[in-house]
Amino acid sequence: MRIRLAATTAVAAGALTALSAVPAQAAEYDSALKIRGIQYDAPGSDSNRCSGGNTAQEYLTIKNYSRSTTVNLKGYVVKDAAGNKFTFTASHSLQPGDYVKLRGGNGSDSDANNVVYRDNCNFMWNNDKDTIYVYKPSGSRADVHSYTKSGSDADGNGYISYHG
Repeated sequence: MRIRLAATTAVAAGALTALSAVPAQAAEYDSALKIRGIQYDAPGSDSNRCSGGNTAQEYLTIKNYSRSTTVNLKGYVVKDAAGNKFTFTASHSLQPGDYVKLRGGNGSDSDANNVVYRDNCNFMWNNDKDTIYVYKPSGSRADVHSYTKSGSDADGNGYISYHG
């Protein structure tokens, strides 16, 4: 009886260790829509002026990884750790394998050019560290990733890839 109890306890402890070793941002969600990458640090000196600033050089790429389902972005929400958020209010359909770049600043949204602008000249992503959340219209989480400049951006170019 003791051997069985000890073995069961050891297996349970090992399972708990394995579960606690997986970082929260590595969780996979049941969603075709995933974060492909982020340009969290716009090239050059940060300037959030609407005219002449470089906010549009900061962007999040979201991709439809489904092989057969088109996803309409209307109602999807993108947030950061501080609670800054953007909601896709217009229909924007992503075919299987297609992507969209969610850019800061002002501009013309375009399905043909795969771009949506936040119509906000403030930077959304922190240059040192942040967490990116993508929520489905239902409110359930589609994807999440955290980054740190020193730990996630090996080449120091301000861009990080996720999900290939």
